[in-house]
Amino acid sequence: MTCNQRGLMQVRPPPTVQSPCIRQEFSFRPVPVSVITKLLRKQKMKYQSVPDQIPAMLLKISAPAIANPVATLINESLATGYIPKLWKTARVVPIHKSGDSTLVSNYRPISLLPVMSKVLEKYVYTQLRDYYQYWNYLTPDQSGFRPNHSTTTALLKVCNDIQAGMEQGNLTGAIFLDFAKAFDTVDHGILLEKLKNSGIGDRTLTWFQSYVSDRSQYVSISGRSSLPLPVTCGVPQGSILGPLLFTIFINDLPNVCKASTVHMYADDTVIYTSKPNLPQLEAVLQEQFTEVEKWIKNNKLFLNTDKTVTMLFGTAPKLHKLQNPHLCVGTKSNGTLTTVTSLKYLGIWLDPNLSFGPHIEKLSSKLYPKLGALYRNKSCLSPAVRKQIVQQMLMPAIDYGDVVYAAAPQTHLHKLTTLYNSFCRFALQCNYMTHHCDMLKELNWPSLES
Repeated sequence: MTCNQRGLMQVRPPPTVQSPCIRQEFSFRPVPVSVITKLLRKQKMKYQSVPDQIPAMLLKISAPAIANPVATLINESLATGYIPKLWKTARVVPIHKSGDSTLVSNYRPISLLPVMSKVLEKYVYTQLRDYYQYWNYLTPDQSGFRPNHSTTTALLKVCNDIQAGMEQGNLTGAIFLDFAKAFDTVDHGILLEKLKNSGIGDRTLTWFQSYVSDRSQYVSISGRSSLPLPVTCGVPQGSILGPLLFTIFINDLPNVCKASTVHMYADDTVIYTSKPNLPQLEAVLQEQFTEVEKWIKNNKLFLNTDKTVTMLFGTAPKLHKLQNPHLCVGTKSNGTLTTVTSLKYLGIWLDPNLSFGPHIEKLSSKLYPKLGALYRNKSCLSPAVRKQIVQQMLMPAIDYGDVVYAAAPQTHLHKLTTLYNSFCRFALQCNYMTHHCDMLKELNWPSLES
């Protein structure tokens, strides 16, 4: 690692495959006052900026008066490649999730940044996102943090490919990677090199170096705060730019998997391929996983091999013919990845036949107790409130990923229909003799099939 005359950190880039050709270097455009006015007005009123103690409400209501000097500050930051240290200081608030409140592991850290930092980041994010979209730089194998992409599109891609393998009579093997704190362990030097390789000019790169360096954070709880500590790696948590920078960092991972398909949603990564028999499948997956482990090492990330698992997919007759329907994929530490028969991937439970039976079973076991609790309190709820509770608290669990598991066998979908009808009966307080068509008509709800 060396430094050039500008003081810009230089590193030897990890070996990667050629990225899409970008013919125009990226540089910042000055921000108009009108844009700053809009960004300030969009701030949430309840947000209290820390540690600069400037309330978001103050910036929001005074936007027309302060937009001009704020635009000057931001343009100066973009032109000089400097970000004030105060804008790079985060207040971390621990939020209790569940369980024993004395265990640190039961808390979720929420990182809060100054509003001025968010205004600056939002403008930079918009320019950088548009630049990568124009040059089609981001890999199509990434569904996270991208317009018109979601967990559902990622699930559809992976499940459709697996189903296609089944229809061709093949077995499909998949490796589900589990990165250890991927966002928090991004190496800044490698990130800056990847930004440079993606078309970011040296002058603009100086700003990104200032953005990721000299950051700090402190913990605030019950009115007391810790001393600030430096943050030496990772993309900034709670930031607008962080997810996009991580996407750039991991963008070249699919390049090392020549003989398989990779799909990512942020750091949720799956590698899979289809072959006519198990020995061929294991050979390809082993080769690909070895390449992925090299990429992970070169990029200074860490893999939880205990939580990284394999799964074998195929039709029931195809899997039944196998004496040992497991995948054997070794790790660089001479271990073997665990093969599972069910796995929750992006919120949907997968099984070897893609029948989605386990997913529907788990949905039912999760929602029936909630419905029972509501029944015990039905006397306190009006018809309108009961209907609203079903629509806002129960139905989203069924709606999520429905386009993915809609092809499940009717035996499984029937269980879901029964659950849906139970929702209708609760909303209308009907008995079991009431036909479901009458309930749907009364509620003006569609049938589950539609």
